[in-house]
Amino acid sequence: MAHAINWFEIPAKNLARAKTFYEAVLGIEMITPFPDMKYAMFPADMQNGEIGGGISEEEGFEPSQQGALIYLNGGEDLDTPLGKVEAAGGKIIMPKTSLGPNGFMGRFIDTEGNRVAFHSMS
Repeated sequence: MAHAINWFEIPAKNLARAKTFYEAVLGIEMITPFPDMKYAMFPADMQNGEIGGGISEEEGFEPSQQGALIYLNGGEDLDTPLGKVEAAGGKIIMPKTSLGPNGFMGRFIDTEGNRVAFHSMS
Protein backbone atom coordinates (compact mmCIF):
# COMPACT_ATOMS: atom_id res chain seq x y z
CA MET A 1 0.00 0.00 0.00
CA ALA A 2 1.57 3.27 -1.16
CA HIS A 3 -0.74 5.65 0.75
CA ALA A 4 -3.05 5.33 3.73
CA ILE A 5 -5.54 7.62 1.96
CA ASN A 6 -6.95 6.97 -1.49
CA TRP A 7 -9.89 9.37 -1.76
CA PHE A 8 -11.58 12.03 0.39
CA GLU A 9 -14.81 13.97 0.22
CA ILE A 10 -15.66 17.31 1.82
CA PRO A 11 -19.35 18.03 2.45
CA ALA A 12 -20.92 21.23 1.15
CA LYS A 13 -24.21 23.02 1.73
CA ASN A 14 -23.67 25.03 -1.46
CA LEU A 15 -21.45 23.34 -4.06
CA ALA A 16 -20.91 26.46 -6.17
CA ARG A 17 -19.74 28.46 -3.13
CA ALA A 18 -17.46 25.66 -1.91
CA LYS A 19 -15.98 25.11 -5.37
CA THR A 20 -15.27 28.84 -5.73
CA PHE A 21 -13.59 28.86 -2.30
CA TYR A 22 -11.25 25.93 -2.96
CA GLU A 23 -10.40 27.09 -6.47
CA ALA A 24 -9.46 30.52 -5.06
CA VAL A 25 -7.34 29.35 -2.14
CA LEU A 26 -5.57 26.56 -4.04
CA GLY A 27 -5.27 28.30 -7.41
CA ILE A 28 -6.82 25.30 -9.18
CA GLU A 29 -9.73 24.48 -11.45
CA MET A 30 -12.06 21.78 -10.18
CA ILE A 31 -14.06 19.61 -12.55
CA THR A 32 -17.72 18.63 -12.25
CA PRO A 33 -17.80 15.29 -14.10
CA PHE A 34 -21.24 14.03 -13.04
CA PRO A 35 -24.13 16.00 -14.61
CA ASP A 36 -26.70 14.45 -12.26
CA MET A 37 -24.73 15.07 -9.05
CA LYS A 38 -23.65 18.16 -7.15
CA TYR A 39 -20.01 17.11 -7.07
CA ALA A 40 -16.67 18.74 -7.89
CA MET A 41 -13.30 16.98 -8.03
CA PHE A 42 -9.88 18.30 -7.06
CA PRO A 43 -7.33 17.77 -9.84
CA ALA A 44 -5.40 14.51 -9.36
CA ASP A 45 -3.67 11.99 -11.61
CA MET A 46 -4.74 8.86 -9.78
CA GLN A 47 -3.28 6.61 -12.50
CA ASN A 48 0.15 7.90 -11.42
CA GLY A 49 -0.34 7.56 -7.67
CA GLU A 50 -1.80 10.95 -6.79
CA ILE A 51 -4.52 11.06 -4.14
CA GLY A 52 -7.86 12.39 -5.29
CA GLY A 53 -10.87 13.92 -3.62
CA GLY A 54 -13.94 16.00 -4.10
CA ILE A 55 -16.63 18.23 -2.69
CA SER A 56 -20.14 16.85 -2.45
CA GLU A 57 -23.50 18.51 -1.83
CA GLU A 58 -25.92 15.75 -0.92
CA GLU A 59 -28.61 15.06 1.62
CA GLY A 60 -27.26 13.70 4.91
CA PHE A 61 -23.65 14.74 4.20
CA GLU A 62 -23.15 17.59 6.66
CA PRO A 63 -20.22 20.00 7.05
CA SER A 64 -18.55 19.71 10.45
CA GLN A 65 -15.82 21.09 12.66
CA GLN A 66 -15.60 17.79 14.56
CA GLY A 67 -14.24 14.40 13.56
CA ALA A 68 -11.57 13.53 11.04
CA LEU A 69 -9.34 16.33 9.78
CA ILE A 70 -8.31 16.48 6.12
CA TYR A 71 -4.92 18.03 5.34
CA LEU A 72 -4.81 19.42 1.81
CA ASN A 73 -1.55 19.98 -0.02
CA GLY A 74 -0.38 23.51 0.78
CA GLY A 75 2.01 23.55 -2.19
CA GLU A 76 5.51 24.97 -2.11
CA ASP A 77 4.74 27.45 0.68
CA LEU A 78 1.80 27.15 3.05
CA ASP A 79 1.59 30.94 3.29
CA THR A 80 0.18 31.08 -0.25
CA PRO A 81 -3.11 29.16 0.19
CA LEU A 82 -3.50 30.07 3.86
CA GLY A 83 -3.16 33.75 2.95
CA LYS A 84 -6.18 33.45 0.63
CA VAL A 85 -8.57 31.75 3.08
CA GLU A 86 -10.19 34.81 4.63
CA ALA A 87 -10.49 36.78 1.38
CA ALA A 88 -12.31 33.76 -0.09
CA GLY A 89 -14.79 33.64 2.81
CA GLY A 90 -13.16 31.20 5.22
CA LYS A 91 -11.63 31.69 8.67
CA ILE A 92 -8.13 30.77 9.84
CA ILE A 93 -8.28 28.95 13.19
CA MET A 94 -4.59 27.97 13.42
CA PRO A 95 -1.95 30.03 11.65
CA LYS A 96 1.05 28.48 9.95
CA THR A 97 2.61 26.26 12.60
CA SER A 98 5.93 24.43 12.46
CA LEU A 99 6.02 20.66 12.66
CA GLY A 100 9.81 20.66 12.86
CA PRO A 101 11.33 18.36 10.22
CA ASN A 102 7.82 17.42 9.03
CA GLY A 103 7.02 20.85 7.60
CA PHE A 104 4.17 23.20 8.47
CA MET A 105 0.42 23.09 8.97
CA GLY A 106 -2.41 25.58 9.26
CA ARG A 107 -6.10 25.00 9.98
CA PHE A 108 -9.15 26.86 8.74
CA ILE A 109 -12.93 26.77 8.48
CA ASP A 110 -14.14 26.75 4.88
CA THR A 111 -17.23 28.54 3.56
CA GLU A 112 -19.35 25.50 4.37
CA GLY A 113 -18.35 25.22 8.03
CA ASN A 114 -15.83 22.38 7.66
CA ARG A 115 -12.61 22.33 9.69
CA VAL A 116 -9.86 21.60 7.16
CA ALA A 117 -6.08 22.03 7.16
CA PHE A 118 -3.17 22.64 4.82
CA HIS A 119 0.26 21.02 5.04
CA SER A 120 3.50 21.92 3.25
CA MET A 121 7.18 21.45 3.81
CA SER A 122 7.78 25.23 3.83
